[in-house]
Amino acid sequence: MSFSYTQQEVDLLNRLRQLWEQHVYWTRFFIISTAADLGDLDAVTQRLLRNPKDFAKVLAEFYGAMPAMEFEELLTQHLMIGGQLVNAVKEHDNVKADELRGEWYQNADEIAAFLAYLNPYWDQKTWQTMLYDHLSMTEQEAALRLQGDYAQDIQVFDKIEEETLAMADYMFQGIREHCLRR
Repeated sequence: MSFSYTQQEVDLLNRLRQLWEQHVYWTRFFIISTAADLGDLDAVTQRLLRNPKDFAKVLAEFYGAMPAMEFEELLTQHLMIGGQLVNAVKEHDNVKADELRGEWYQNADEIAAFLAYLNPYWDQKTWQTMLYDHLSMTEQEAALRLQGDYAQDIQVFDKIEEETLAMADYMFQGIREHCLRR
């Protein structure tokens, strides 16, 4: 099978892959800094929270400023809830962790619904499945890191990276189809 992409499409695919990889890498750095009480936690958190803004810049090119800002807000909530969940797990606060886990999955549902609404070539169930996998693996990554099981933590992160590239590719294909059909 042969594919032919324009340079603009290749640039978009690369940008989306970069953004999703930055999402999981800065999340990983946040987990590591939190687990080890590193002095870089504030700087890492600020960089992580730039990721939704960077996504919004790209999405604004295709969907306008308001939808891009809504995605930025949903993704920022995703990161904030995830950060609180890592801290609750670290503090062994199971009640708070369960509450936050519920909020995190509800946020994933909101992101999936929003993306499916935004682009008819994005399926809500597909996004939901990918986001749920992302949440499950990220929570597992954090738990393993907090337990000091670094080898297993790295193995899980390899799966996270693979999954996030699939998310980027799915996002790209949806934008591409949407632009081709306009």
